[in-house]
Amino acid sequence: MTTKPPIGRDTRLCMSLAARPGNFGSRFHNRLYELTGLDYVYKAFSTRDLAAAVGGIRALGIRGSAISMPFKEAVIPLLDALAPTAAAIDSVNTIVNDDGLLTGHNTDYGAVRTLLDAAAVDPAMPFVLRGSGGMAKAVAAALRDRGHRHGTIVARNADAGGALAALYGFAWKADLGDLSAPLLINVTPIGMTGDAAEMLAFPMAAIDAATVAFDVVALPPETPFLRAARGAGKSCITGTAVATLQALDQFVLYTGVRPTDAQIVEAEAFARAG
Repeated sequence: MTTKPPIGRDTRLCMSLAARPGNFGSRFHNRLYELTGLDYVYKAFSTRDLAAAVGGIRALGIRGSAISMPFKEAVIPLLDALAPTAAAIDSVNTIVNDDGLLTGHNTDYGAVRTLLDAAAVDPAMPFVLRGSGGMAKAVAAALRDRGHRHGTIVARNADAGGALAALYGFAWKADLGDLSAPLLINVTPIGMTGDAAEMLAFPMAAIDAATVAFDVVALPPETPFLRAARGAGKSCITGTAVATLQALDQFVLYTGVRPTDAQIVEAEAFARAG
């Protein structure tokens, strides 16, 4: 392992902005900086003033920032440019600062598509996707681009949910009711650490009828939805896996360095332990 320089005036800062910051990203990035010997440091932040926070990224020369709920769409007007990954779905989860020029990227889409491919999820498999925010856009786009044609977006917000469904050619419903499908995907805070920590994203009857359970919530690593799905013998795709892949792409965008597979495995294990 290359020795990481001590923090000094030349140390580059990366960060994240989220309504409810977690430790995974900070631990993952900082561990990779140690393993690769890069003079970087990463810190998670929350804010009630997104415009001021983005202005600080520009003014202070912060190299990059992850963007999480609920800022993935609201941040777009504050940026100078969008990379194709973000422009295609109007959702940003990563800002890269090149000498004051802020470009929005989206690494969620690639992570989701990679995991669906790795799990060999059949595009002919109907799905129910719960959620309508920026991450839901990335998931819906990945599904559409993999060839999924039969799916329903479930979202209480008729404007957001209906628009998302129409954009990608899927159906929309305001509530789950007795809806079920072989592929269930949660893209809401349900099951996340906090007020909704003990809630199931889908009723047990839907879980029992499903084949694959996919939860993008990364904290905790095992949500009630995933625990119930594993207990019912279903194939599961975790939010932690999404977090690892999208954070790895961010790391490469910020540093220009691709860690080794062994370094990635070690950093993921370190992040999960925190």
